[in-house]
Amino acid sequence: MFQHWRHLTFLHWRYPVEAVQALLPPGLTAQEFDGSAWIGLVPFLMDRVRAPFVPPVPWLSRFPETNVRTYVSGPDGSQGIWFFSLDAARMPAVLAGRSAYRLPYLWARMALRHGPGEYRYRSSRRWPGPRGARCDATVVPGDPVEPGELEYFLTYRFRLYAAMRRGLVVAEAGHGPWPLRTGRLVHLDENVVEAAGLPKPEGEPLVHTSPGVGVRIGPWRRLL
Repeated sequence: MFQHWRHLTFLHWRYPVEAVQALLPPGLTAQEFDGSAWIGLVPFLMDRVRAPFVPPVPWLSRFPETNVRTYVSGPDGSQGIWFFSLDAARMPAVLAGRSAYRLPYLWARMALRHGPGEYRYRSSRRWPGPRGARCDATVVPGDPVEPGELEYFLTYRFRLYAAMRRGLVVAEAGHGPWPLRTGRLVHLDENVVEAAGLPKPEGEPLVHTSPGVGVRIGPWRRLL
């Protein structure tokens, strides 16, 4: 699948490793940076989604999405992303993500407004639940930032993991370097992190923004 991820905000909190590890399937290990696991809340615009050799369908291929994720290593030690939830505004995309990719996609009522000075995200979950799980955020993008070790750890991930009935699978997510910027969180009202089974985030999140990148998601490959 080909797609563009645009107008992103990365919100990250430290978490106890054991709290994250308890929610992972066998074969995945929660990765640590500076003594903590990290949970990301990432709202953005999914754009120009299409299969190979098929043009994007305007309404279907452009919609807001918000995911809750963490950073893991697989059985072979390779680094990747584990998604706890992915809220999306298009039911066909949700059904396709759940059936074809076995990812925890959820249908939500969503809106995204973006301009040179502000990103505004709104999300309220509709199906399958918990109904009403929400994310309401306003972020002001800042200046370009040169990624350091932590930024690489949190954003330079090129593998996605999922658990199917017969075991663990992985897909490659190819994209160029993130054009990262700083960000200022103006407003945040969310409970999607708790809805994923995690403790409520504590303290102010680390904030980054990005105008986005083009992405190619490869097919699943079985690991376990």
